[in-house]
Amino acid sequence: MLKQMLLVGAAALSFPALAQTTPPASDPTTPPTTTEPAPAPAPESTSPAPAPDASTSTPPASGQSAPSSAAATPTQIAQIVDQEFPTYDGDKNGDLNEAEFGAWMKKLRAATDPSADVESAEVKTWIGQAFASADGDKSGGVNKTELTGFLSRGA
Repeated sequence: MLKQMLLVGAAALSFPALAQTTPPASDPTTPPTTTEPAPAPAPESTSPAPAPDASTSTPPASGQSAPSSAAATPTQIAQIVDQEFPTYDGDKNGDLNEAEFGAWMKKLRAATDPSADVESAEVKTWIGQAFASADGDKSGGVNKTELTGFLSRGA
């Protein structure tokens, strides 16, 4: 479940970046710039195109999540933490208290499982256990380093 949350967070941050670095598609009306001859056109077929095989898999619909086989790397997790940490550090002291940490975990939980009731006792217990685990030095707060380490363990 933590892997899914990290994957969703990493994807949310990386997709716009990937879109910006993708080179534009070439214009199909522009002739090739090489001196090689263009390939001969394929002969026309009089038979209809074969119907798609029912056993072939189709890509997931946009509302469905892709398999989480590719987890976020520690570097990606660190980037997400650096970017999002100030949003949740309400008192700007450099540590997330349990309430601040809980707000972030609720958002991640809702993103990975929209049907989850983030106010349920089960989720609150999960958040409390996660906070205790993330607070490595038992100071009562989770700093960026602790949070990055905690989230990286699940990757």
